[in-house]
Amino acid sequence: MSESDSKKRKAMHPMLVLAVVVVLCALATYIIPAGQYTETVNDSTGGVIIDTDSFRYIERTPVTVTGLFTSFTLGLQNSSDVVFFLLIIGGMFGIINGTGALNASIANTMKKIKGKEFIIVPILMIIFGCGATFCGNFEELLVFVPIVLSCCITAGFDSLMAVGIIFLSAAVGYAGGITNAFTVGTAQTIAGLPMFSGMGFRAVLFTVLMIVTIGYVLWYGSQIKKNPKLSGAYIYDKEENQDKKLNLEIVPPLKGRQVCVIVVFIIGIVFAVLGVVVRGYYVDELTAIFLVIGIIAGLLGGLLPSDICRYFVKGAKEMLLPAFMIGLASGGVMLLENANVLDTVLHSAAGLLEGTYDYILACGMFIFHALFNVVVPSGSVQANYTMPLMTALADSAGITRQTAVLAYQLGDAFTNVLAPTGGEILAALAICKVPFGKWVRFLLPIFLIWVLISLVFIVVAVKIGFGPF
Repeated sequence: MSESDSKKRKAMHPMLVLAVVVVLCALATYIIPAGQYTETVNDSTGGVIIDTDSFRYIERTPVTVTGLFTSFTLGLQNSSDVVFFLLIIGGMFGIINGTGALNASIANTMKKIKGKEFIIVPILMIIFGCGATFCGNFEELLVFVPIVLSCCITAGFDSLMAVGIIFLSAAVGYAGGITNAFTVGTAQTIAGLPMFSGMGFRAVLFTVLMIVTIGYVLWYGSQIKKNPKLSGAYIYDKEENQDKKLNLEIVPPLKGRQVCVIVVFIIGIVFAVLGVVVRGYYVDELTAIFLVIGIIAGLLGGLLPSDICRYFVKGAKEMLLPAFMIGLASGGVMLLENANVLDTVLHSAAGLLEGTYDYILACGMFIFHALFNVVVPSGSVQANYTMPLMTALADSAGITRQTAVLAYQLGDAFTNVLAPTGGEILAALAICKVPFGKWVRFLLPIFLIWVLISLVFIVVAVKIGFGPF
């Protein structure tokens, strides 16, 4: 057995990682008492929020063996919008790849910037970060993974850097949350704050985080360029992603049909972005847009209808593993929800935080949200769960509600790209064929820096009475 085969055997398959997480979730339902808050509908957001004074313990409903194994199919059903979004993305790229347009355009671009490959890092990260901080983009960014992966492999970087360029930027964008309606908008509405108030402070936070994160990715890329074997993904890229590396020595010019395909792809992406910003499009609408992009691109690229179908199926197959992983992650969260243990966790955390000093309370809120985000990855759902209690705690401790929202948005952001329950990051890693453990090692240094920066900004927010109230 070769050294590379040995290392690959030692690496835990990403679906096995999630399977272990799901089993742990099931076991937790036997350990954590069941509890429940009374829920009401928030007229402002339309979401379900809790009555902070209504908690009560109820009879346990632990997960059965049948419930454990059906969680996979139920998780797929619960996250079906994202699952089919991924399959359609795969099909679209399958069609575009069938025309040869994507590889040709990437090859021509990379040839033009040869020797200056690092320029693509800050440009792409700022674009992805702004999409997240202003529009709340996250799941949608999966569409860019195959493109950025090909660029990074061709430039002499690695697949970890490709995922990092996209999703470290997204995490920073969510942390800044300048006009993110899904997180900051929801939390501020629940807290009774003016929508997107405190924008200047958050803009400074976003800028600091983005500069530091771009610096980290550039530093990492420089190390990999000098010595590719330093990469945790070296073996996997060598054996799984070599087909993504384009030969820049022989780069034919783009043909007329291929130019048309790329123009359609760009117009489609712009239309999708405008739809998100102006019309409030989400996964279903974006899925339809990408399906149309694929069909039109295939026809303009000279493919016959039967070829379009064949390439679509081929591309969709590439997304089966990411789709299954998102379903499995969703199933684990559903186990905890159905067993009524999340309310108990929230009640216990609130009890620990109650009565603490203002600075400690604000920092404790951040840590709590970061941990709670592991089991409730949805930012808007988490806000409806936690903000009523956090607002009450902030009022009792004399810190501003805006500071409580800040602690929430920072806690919600970073564990999205660390926790195995974050289906999107596991999907991106599956596309790149890199184990989750290698991603954690790549992420950990910048994650710790993020935590330190967050704590500093939270302390400053308490000190200045970050408001308006």
